[in-house]
Amino acid sequence: MSAPRVSFEFFPPKSLEASFRLWDTVQVLAPLSPRFVSVTYGAGGTTRELTRDAVGTLHKHSGLDVAAHLTCVNASKAETLAIAEGFAEAGVTQIVALRGDPPKGAGGFTPHPEGFASSVELVESLAATGRFKIRVGAYPDPHPEAGHDGADIDWLKRKIDAGASEAITQFFFEPETFFRFRDRCEKAGLDAPITPGIMPIENWDGVKRFAKGCGAVIPDWLDRAFEKARRDGREDLLATAVCSELCSKLIDGGVETLHFYTLNRPELTRDVCFALGLKPDLQLENVA
Repeated sequence: MSAPRVSFEFFPPKSLEASFRLWDTVQVLAPLSPRFVSVTYGAGGTTRELTRDAVGTLHKHSGLDVAAHLTCVNASKAETLAIAEGFAEAGVTQIVALRGDPPKGAGGFTPHPEGFASSVELVESLAATGRFKIRVGAYPDPHPEAGHDGADIDWLKRKIDAGASEAITQFFFEPETFFRFRDRCEKAGLDAPITPGIMPIENWDGVKRFAKGCGAVIPDWLDRAFEKARRDGREDLLATAVCSELCSKLIDGGVETLHFYTLNRPELTRDVCFALGLKPDLQLENVA
């Protein structure tokens, strides 16, 4: 098994303590020579300025390729494109373009009166500038708002046709979920790279909440395993084993790139990467 190429997702810090945690996370994972690292937007665009600041700081000081998340929520087209222009002016030309989650309690996505109605429109406008490498989201398990079987593949095809060059999936728990989705995408004529999104399970209850919100199917066997591991005090061991096995099976099935949702907690992600055969680049050990 050859080691995969990896990328890591962070979220922007909301406090001084969280800023130190983010930088510690970067220092732990940077020696693994990621393809890129990305910084998320909060639900409803609530961390827009924090995302901008974190992206700028990482780009300037980490030596890593940084991708900024950009969403359609709570902003006009002009405001959204101005944010993208600001990223480009700062030297950040990779964007993860998403529709975005609505604000908490909103009940569903409602476009800004002067904003983008969908991620497809956002991708089209970003692509038209000619300044960005654009990645988009994909859903191996059906999105909670998917109108019909195959809707997620239809949407992904539209986003790729609009100018995106790669897709990163929502997290999932079993390799077959990804392989089925990949096969359906190929059958639909999608030839852009699709990178599996991997969620190392730091906290099983928290991950279950995330899964419920995004439509990821929770296998009964995994729920039982974590309940038993909790009683035995072996949750960390199980989390490392489960994530490493998932990634290994994906690699055995032809996957060459993995994207880790780190939640700014790097140790489990690092341990899984080590288990997959990634070696730290000593020249990046002191990335700060």
